[in-house]
Amino acid sequence: MEYTTLGRTGLRVSKLGFGASPLGNEFGETDPAEGERAVHCAIDLGINYFDVAPYYGRTLAEKRLGAALAGRRDKVVLATKCGRYDVNGFDFSAARIRSSIDESLQRLRTDYLDVFLAHDIEFVSETQIVEEAIPTMRGLQLEGKARFIGITGLQLKMLRRVAEAAPVDVVLSYCRYNLLITDMDELLTPFVQRQGLGLINASPLHMGILTASGPPPWHPAPAEVKEAGRRIVQWCEQRGVQASDLALQFCLDHPYVATTLAGMSTVEQVRQNVAAANRNADLALIDELRNFFPPINRSWPTGLPENQDHAS
Repeated sequence: MEYTTLGRTGLRVSKLGFGASPLGNEFGETDPAEGERAVHCAIDLGINYFDVAPYYGRTLAEKRLGAALAGRRDKVVLATKCGRYDVNGFDFSAARIRSSIDESLQRLRTDYLDVFLAHDIEFVSETQIVEEAIPTMRGLQLEGKARFIGITGLQLKMLRRVAEAAPVDVVLSYCRYNLLITDMDELLTPFVQRQGLGLINASPLHMGILTASGPPPWHPAPAEVKEAGRRIVQWCEQRGVQASDLALQFCLDHPYVATTLAGMSTVEQVRQNVAAANRNADLALIDELRNFFPPINRSWPTGLPENQDHAS
């Protein structure tokens, strides 16, 4: 497993990170015992960055990850989030952020987080994130409850504006850099790199679109994006390769991203992803695929109208 430094934090993180949302049944029912084995397998194979949130499974993912990390907390870089608690349940108030971290620490069975992130910030006003949420999170950092703080979201321009206006250590972007879309490198990466911030890329498989089983029913991508993903999967199958492996390798090859988060909940998924990460990417095949299927660079609206990328 390769490791790199997460921006200026000094944290050494595995290039492949463990996305724990599937432990909360976000992509279908998962076996808790198998999920625990998957976490242990990931640690044994060198994955050390684990990302979760109270929103995933409405606290279930945190509970399961906390149980799985018992006796292994010192082997991982642990990140969770605050602010989003349900599909339409958002609260970035100072009081809720403070209670949220305490609840997460209890579920995760630890007394500190390595990374604490404001989750899907585009659903509330930019002013609240800059003037209330981030200062509160900085206070928790000073108290020793979180070593570093950051922000997450789908809308890249808002991520940049907030990171310009308020001090953060880490920015997490999802579904904006993979075989279907690469506009993260246009709208966010250059700024983050200049500032020396840690950059995390999530959803290398576009939340299931770039897999043989396809996306979950709730997936919000436009039909044309889902169809493009289906065609890429078919193209890869015709050449005897798994689209998920190629998609993951493409993301892992990013020159600045510190860790790429892939959702996992079974030992088989962990072993497949680690094997793909440890193999040299077939760059010629990836180039051929991208010539056949140039990135669509289409996302979808999330959050308040004024926070959309097209509104900025």
